[in-house]
Amino acid sequence: MTENNQEYPLLIAQAGPLEGQRWKINAPLTLGREKDCQIIIPLRQVSRHHSRVSPSPDGAIIEDLGSKNGTYLNGGLVQEPAILTDGDEIQISLAQHFIFLSSDATMPLESLPLEMQKRRLRVDSGARRVWVLDQEVEPALSASQFNLLQALYTQTGAVIPRTEIVEAVWGKSAQGVTEQALDALVRRLRDRLGELDPNWEYIVTVRGHGLRLDNPPVVRL
Repeated sequence: MTENNQEYPLLIAQAGPLEGQRWKINAPLTLGREKDCQIIIPLRQVSRHHSRVSPSPDGAIIEDLGSKNGTYLNGGLVQEPAILTDGDEIQISLAQHFIFLSSDATMPLESLPLEMQKRRLRVDSGARRVWVLDQEVEPALSASQFNLLQALYTQTGAVIPRTEIVEAVWGKSAQGVTEQALDALVRRLRDRLGELDPNWEYIVTVRGHGLRLDNPPVVRL
């Protein structure tokens, strides 16, 4: 089978300066700031040689190359090489976001416009901007609303304890923040997102545990 017909996993850039670009993982891909990297991310917070994604007999593997600001897989810091699975989210210094698609998902996506590969909600952490179904949330979210959304977005799909969310939103002022204050903030953020997408509940309450962000890919036919 020729390379043109061979299925390979894909790495697709989402929020960040490389948004919209994609790469086949048919050879090791080094991500970083240097010109000799296969994926060059022109951001100061990205290390010269930040991380690497490589094919292997067991599947694509991601590893951090001793970066200063870290490589994150589904919100967790990559400390040892890890095998990627379909739909995994990768963040380089929490600045450039990627999504990994396994070879099983590659062929149908190759024929789809890139717009079909994006998730319902996207966050640009650096610019503090938010899009819902490709519509920007305007006026911009308040600082506390954005901090809440960012805390959930960096660990999409994971249940985040309420205490961790309170600390992420209010920082040093978290002591004394009541349950009612957090609930009110969650309601306001749900209302803002619902203005653009009333048919989807992004912020899910998991009773007794915390909150999680439900942010699946969206496909427009």
